[in-house]
Amino acid sequence: MQVYGLKNCDTCRKAMKALPQAELIDVRADGMPAALLAEAQARFGDKLLNTRSTTWRGLSDEERATPPLELIAAHPALMKRPLIVDGDQMYLGWDKATQGALGVSA
Repeated sequence: MQVYGLKNCDTCRKAMKALPQAELIDVRADGMPAALLAEAQARFGDKLLNTRSTTWRGLSDEERATPPLELIAAHPALMKRPLIVDGDQMYLGWDKATQGALGVSA
């Protein structure tokens, strides 16, 4: 199981604490495979882009018009976190639905 996120993200830390067997992949330091990012975009659509982040608020209107995959490639912190990959399953975020699906209690 891989958790794609940021090592200094509080939500990612909570997920890693609850999933000790998982491997954290820091998208800022290690990047993210383009194919995986494209698959996540296909599954989650606009939800993959975190429009509530400080990074998003700092972008110009012109930058915000960039396709989401290009934006996330240029600014990894714009991806909603964590993205959890478990075999062929993917989960986005660390909400009760994700925790339940992974058999973790909050």
